Amino acid sequence: MATKRVRRIRKTNAYTLRNKVKILRGGAQFFRAIEDIAASAQYSLHLQTYIFDENDTGNRVADALISAAKRNVFVYVLLDAYASQKLSPAFIARLRDAGVHFAYFRPLVLSNVFYLGRRLHHKVIVADARVCMVAGINISDRYNDIGDTPAWLDWAVHAEGEVARHLNDVCIRVWNRSALRKKCLATAPPQSPLPSEECLVRIRRHDWVYSHTQITRSYRELFNAAHKHVTLMTSYFWPPFKLLKRMAEASRRGVKIKLILTGRADVPFAKYSERYLYPWLFRHNMEVYEYNKNILHGKVATRDNEWLTAGSYNVNNISAFASVELNLDISDRPLATDLTDKLQAIIDDDCTQITSDSFSASNNVLKRFGYYLSYRFIHIVFYLFTFYFTQKREKD
Repeated sequence: MATKRVRRIRKTNAYTLRNKVKILRGGAQFFRAIEDIAASAQYSLHLQTYIFDENDTGNRVADALISAAKRNVFVYVLLDAYASQKLSPAFIARLRDAGVHFAYFRPLVLSNVFYLGRRLHHKVIVADARVCMVAGINISDRYNDIGDTPAWLDWAVHAEGEVARHLNDVCIRVWNRSALRKKCLATAPPQSPLPSEECLVRIRRHDWVYSHTQITRSYRELFNAAHKHVTLMTSYFWPPFKLLKRMAEASRRGVKIKLILTGRADVPFAKYSERYLYPWLFRHNMEVYEYNKNILHGKVATRDNEWLTAGSYNVNNISAFASVELNLDISDRPLATDLTDKLQAIIDDDCTQITSDSFSASNNVLKRFGYYLSYRFIHIVFYLFTFYFTQKREKD
């Protein structure tokens, strides 16, 4: 019976079974994992990310990529043209001279299709279609543990097995569509033995322009399927209306919903907009916690100690309707329980609970009007700077 159930899940939801998975917190261990993955590559290595900065962390990652290329590994690096635009020509030349295939996603000028606001936001690395990481973590010092300064809080999923094979195909498709005439040559890496471990994992893509809306559907399913509790951590909370509706419905069914949001925002205006929603959250009996130890940049959610999602997707309209995002959904009780426990420890040790009373006491009418203006203004900015000539359908 269990075997039939697993087969049915895999068929209907594209879960893969033969995977070895662990959840990593951002910082030094994440960047060590990147270096280890690059060092293990023998045939192909894909790195696709939003921000790649030319600092100590960026140079370490670049050295790992260059080392792989010098071993005759096919190395493909795809960066967002806007977020990584500060890279110097000398830095890029150093990568290319070593044999790294380098390209920008949707160059701001040289683009065969014009989509203002559509950005490559996912963060993924895959070696040999065998091992991979999907994260919300960019390549820069602020996401690393540098000296006495802790990294911004974030998460990654490290996986070996079937999911890495499929993720390698995703990276090739994204590269071929984005790198103009620089088609990927590493199309058939040798098949590595699959791990003996079993863990249900599925890739969830989000690219509204090409009709990929899987991650938003995952979050709707999260609240539809919840029976006991949901813990959601996100760095920029501005949910689509339909998702707010699902959250309210789950709360009315008695599901305990905990939201971990940032208290120290890197984009203060976004935090003002986010706080406009707090009274609505309180009215629907949701618990709100603000993380104050550092900047919160994580994007994870867990349900009932059974299921979790993690990756680059922020719970907001920008991720839902503009950016290219990638998450992994994992149906595994030990992993979901472990992440839920870690999130609870963060709540207990590093967060301040915001209640209806404390919010009212610390926010006067003028502040609340500022939150309202910020919320409305961010909607206007979103619609002005994120528009599309048409929504396309991808032919895979």
